[in-house]
Amino acid sequence: MTAHRTKHLARLVLSLLAGFLLAGTVATTAGASTTEDGYRFWGYYQWSNGQWAFSQKGADAFVPADGGVEGWRFALGGAKPRVPRAAGDFEAICGKTPAESGKKRVALVIDPGTPEDALAGETPGEATGTCVVTAPKSTGAQVLAAAGPVRIEKGLTCGVSGYPAKGCGDQVKNIKVPATDAQVTLKIDAAVGSSAPASAPAKQDESSGPWAVLIIAAAVVVLLAGGGLLLNRRRSAVK
Repeated sequence: MTAHRTKHLARLVLSLLAGFLLAGTVATTAGASTTEDGYRFWGYYQWSNGQWAFSQKGADAFVPADGGVEGWRFALGGAKPRVPRAAGDFEAICGKTPAESGKKRVALVIDPGTPEDALAGETPGEATGTCVVTAPKSTGAQVLAAAGPVRIEKGLTCGVSGYPAKGCGDQVKNIKVPATDAQVTLKIDAAVGSSAPASAPAKQDESSGPWAVLIIAAAVVVLLAGGGLLLNRRRSAVK
């Protein structure tokens, strides 16, 4: 009986060990994979707790709050989200745009991605930051549209400010997704939707213009008269 139990325990231990080894082999093989199938598309994000988070709602359903930061990134993406390559710094983007009563300010980050993400023949532009001043109930889609033209196909955001010119969520086989993306510096564009008056160059005070002309004319007359008087005295002295 004891020998039988010993053999049974030995078989059980060997079976468990084989299972662990097989599981480890499968996990190692899966972790070593460097390619996957994915899509080329504009991803939609919100800046939250110091990092980008993939939006849980579509841009036409999400309403960003006043002081919120929206992000869009064009990339080849698979299981791992490809977030904008710059931080969502509200102060850097909207700090110089005054708040307005009855409106909200939303910082908008648009990152067209890298040349490796681009379609053949397309060149991505710079990543930009724009302060959008808009109505309190404006959705993420309306915030994006305020900054430039948006190409929509079948309910998907396919192009932003003309990039890319074609294609929409196309599937791509065997993509290689980098572990990390190098960070970039945003090009801060002028705010849109703000009704605050732009600072105008200082104008010259025109109210003193006529008086200045009269004073100059009087000075010229005095000088001419003085010159004539001096000339007459010299002539008299010669005689």
